[in-house]
Amino acid sequence: MLSIGIVGLPNVGKSTLFNALTENNILAANYPFATIEPNTGIVPIPDSRLDKLAEIYNSKKVIPATVTFVDIAGLVSGASKGEGLGNQFLAHIRSCNAIVQVVRAFEDGNVQHVDEVHNPKKDIDVINTELVLADLQTVENRLPRIEKEARANPKLKPVADTLKKVKEYLDNGTPLFSVNDIDKDHAKDLQLLTSKPIIYLFNVDEETLASESKKQKLAKLVEPNKALFVCAKLESELKDLDEADRQELLASYGAEESGLIKLIHAAYDTLGLQSYLTAGEKEVRAWTIPNGATAPQAAGVIHGDFERGFIAAQIVDYEDLINAGSMNDAKSAGKVRTEGKDYKMGPNDIVDFRFNV
Repeated sequence: MLSIGIVGLPNVGKSTLFNALTENNILAANYPFATIEPNTGIVPIPDSRLDKLAEIYNSKKVIPATVTFVDIAGLVSGASKGEGLGNQFLAHIRSCNAIVQVVRAFEDGNVQHVDEVHNPKKDIDVINTELVLADLQTVENRLPRIEKEARANPKLKPVADTLKKVKEYLDNGTPLFSVNDIDKDHAKDLQLLTSKPIIYLFNVDEETLASESKKQKLAKLVEPNKALFVCAKLESELKDLDEADRQELLASYGAEESGLIKLIHAAYDTLGLQSYLTAGEKEVRAWTIPNGATAPQAAGVIHGDFERGFIAAQIVDYEDLINAGSMNDAKSAGKVRTEGKDYKMGPNDIVDFRFNV
């Protein structure tokens, strides 16, 4: 299951954003540490294809793919050493696939900032520094043991060498997500925080949301392709509206999609994910897999037995099925094909697996 950890300083709008994304109503108070336990919300990924397929198949259930958001308590400088609520909360991010760092980029005298004044660049540096320091602590705890084991088992030397290099980068304050010359698989079991893909979510006011120049200026603080812009206040309003009113409100700010949709798209792109579909009278469902996954690997997401006993996959493209109007008509038009073990799944594939266990 796709999981995203939401981090940031206190009072940057994390909990307000989390409420809007998950349509929960957790405490979103105007003081540090309103969130004292990580809140988890499982959010269905909007997918208009599912409802259309449900009509064709007269399906009893529609089950979208999901993303789990984990809202971590506001970090402060020194969190990795136990400041504020300490690094206990950093542990909650370790199992997440990606990290979203919420950065305050709005002025509001009614919402206090942990430093009294807000500076997006400084805020980003504080959070990244805490993640780096937490990783450094983890690596320093492991390195002596792996070096000792490598002396007895030469096969472990590449792992030890990688961890030494990782330590050098972290010592220099460099997060691992900006490094490309280490084999991150060697440190995979450590679940290092800065090795996870990161997305910077700038929480802006309505004026900035509609201003390309202001957004570009903020994007330059990070890698531009990792920057997203959301107005948490607007997202809060959107969640209580029907679809037509949502689109009208978004359009008034020059936006086509809600923050949730933007974030899910960014997460899929960042993590190299896609969805494929299964359809029938019982249910229509979307399944999340990595880009490049083979048919047996995709089958394994449904059940391990499907992968082990994989024989073949009967596949039709979503657009071809919609144009044909039914599976029988798609077959008559020659649009349904049978694929084997080496087939790489496409994002519009509707699949019926054949297996034997």
